Amino acid sequence: MTDLHKALGDISSMRRQMARSTEFRGYGPATLATTAAFAVLASVAQSRWVPRPAEHVGAYLSIWIWTAMASAALIGIQMQTRSRRLHSGLADEMIRMAVEQFLPAALAGALITLVLARYVTQVAWILPGLWQVIFSLGVFSSCRFLPRPMVAAGIWYMATGLICISFGDARALSPWAMGVPYAFGQLLVAGILYFTANEERNED
Repeated sequence: MTDLHKALGDISSMRRQMARSTEFRGYGPATLATTAAFAVLASVAQSRWVPRPAEHVGAYLSIWIWTAMASAALIGIQMQTRSRRLHSGLADEMIRMAVEQFLPAALAGALITLVLARYVTQVAWILPGLWQVIFSLGVFSSCRFLPRPMVAAGIWYMATGLICISFGDARALSPWAMGVPYAFGQLLVAGILYFTANEERNED
């Protein structure tokens, strides 16, 4: 049994090593483009139903948190099916690595949102910028097993987040302070995935 356990452990270690050296292709361009549309719809919804977000922080947060959850659910579902089709036997390991790369940033964003919304709502205007900066860190963390041009998306989200924070007041809660960065950013990610996949097919 000891030899069997050792052999299984060696196989598991080899699979992890192979997954680390393989480019993750579980993110689909069409799905990422759809999340860009979600961001635009959320901006429209906010501009119509929460015209003064500084006075209705809870409603503002509800719109964007539900949008983030819907986007994450869509990406997660498609990631499962796409990974199993493209990575076959390595799918579970690849998905696990993808989640592990982005999870710290997602948890940090959730916890910061909880603390600011519960205890210091007077500075809630800083949340959009913080979300974008934290999202950029998740992108940067994931870049090591994504196409190299993906660094551009991380730079985009970092830049827009810092600009948003620089507003220094409730202007940062504008619907388009979230809608434009995420719509363009997700389209940028989708474009990078689409064109790098086409280049790989042409090389084959």
